[in-house]
Amino acid sequence: MSRFLLIVLLTGSMVEAVDASGKPNILFIFADDQAFDTVHQTGNNEIQTPHIDRLVKRGMTFTHAYNQGGWHGAVCVASRTMMVTGQFLWHAHAIEHVVQTEWADERKLWPQMMAASGYQTFFSGKWHVKVPASDIFEVVRHVRGGMPRQTDAGYDRPQSRQDKTWKPWDKQRGGFWEGGRHWSQVLGDDAVDYMNAAANDNRPFFMYLAFNAPHDPRQSPQEFVDRYPIHQIRVPKDFLPEYPWEIGSNRIRDEKLAPFPRTKYSVQVNRQEYYAIITHMDEQVGRILAALEETGQADNTWIFFTADHGLACGHHGLLGKQNMYDHSMRVPFVVCGPTVKQGTQNGQRIYLQSVMATALELANAEHTDHVEFESLTEHLQNPSREPRGVAYGAYTHTQRMLTVDKHKLILYPEISKRLLFNVHDDPLEMNDLSESEDLLPLQRALFATLLQEQKRTGDELNVTSAFAELQKR
Repeated sequence: MSRFLLIVLLTGSMVEAVDASGKPNILFIFADDQAFDTVHQTGNNEIQTPHIDRLVKRGMTFTHAYNQGGWHGAVCVASRTMMVTGQFLWHAHAIEHVVQTEWADERKLWPQMMAASGYQTFFSGKWHVKVPASDIFEVVRHVRGGMPRQTDAGYDRPQSRQDKTWKPWDKQRGGFWEGGRHWSQVLGDDAVDYMNAAANDNRPFFMYLAFNAPHDPRQSPQEFVDRYPIHQIRVPKDFLPEYPWEIGSNRIRDEKLAPFPRTKYSVQVNRQEYYAIITHMDEQVGRILAALEETGQADNTWIFFTADHGLACGHHGLLGKQNMYDHSMRVPFVVCGPTVKQGTQNGQRIYLQSVMATALELANAEHTDHVEFESLTEHLQNPSREPRGVAYGAYTHTQRMLTVDKHKLILYPEISKRLLFNVHDDPLEMNDLSESEDLLPLQRALFATLLQEQKRTGDELNVTSAFAELQKR
């Protein structure tokens, strides 16, 4: 669908003309808690994701996309604040409480910048940012918080094979069930309805569709749960009855979704429900893609699919996302567009929040100097399968991480503990190499780079006193 329209915006006493001709639509599909390794097409033969698989086949998958971390247990808040401001983790934290006032007033937030470039902006789903979505999007449907208001849905999961009280498909338990519909279905309905309306609007659209799935309570219709018989669910190779180090998140809410010590059966239950709600969400993704094609807008639309962060869900004795392992830091990240080579992979280490900068560049947006995350347009044209680049991560004052080349360094400053993994040879991060004397020079080099990344991202935590050995030259 071609776009030939001159948008006139009144900004104070000045009239600003915006040429929207030829600009592509932007469709942003955002999952919640979906780890990078939960897509069939990219290597998980246990899960069914036929529609996300279609995106993978049609576009480029960034295999090493990271979230920078979080400043409290709701990591999604930090991820989404970075997303709409374009600010690195600790810079975003510093401005979190003025996003609704100063930043919104200055029209520096992602949807506002898209609107200034001639886009109609649409939102539905999980928001979790300190500015009302209705203040910065033109069209807003359902706005969800971090979780359902009910606190009992899903917290009595079975501890043994004999316990059958919890049923993810029980609509009477509330949670994601609302008026007989699942929240994912509501979002799918909203998207399809808006897609039809957008087909009659001369402006290009920017759609921000934020699923609450697959966050807990991991509920979905019984037919989806039944696709994953519990006895067929594989327990991760890195299963532990309990995580051995006190890292500041061992007993928070997320971790209480399975008993202590962990049982393999409880992990199977969590992963069964995790896969089922992802497959149910995938069905809604299929509906959205079908509506895009049926309304004749597919050829002029860039599609981005990713998640706000990953989830342990039974790896390393952990259930939540408040840790520095890849299962919690990395997310699926797929880009489809008119000029993207189909079925390609890119190992460049990126931050998922780069979707904002990329969309702004595609929209030919102006006044983007405050956006710190890089646009991916260059990487989209020059893919490299081998992982490259640097990724930094942090959680509160208790955890720090750096990944570069083949290695990852994890620091727990509160207990002066470090871990070192060769993520090329040991992708599940099971073999800690930090005690190797031969690898001390490598750890010092990684530590020096970590200090540089701390400065770049506004991280003021002093970690040097806890790791004096890594300061020696």
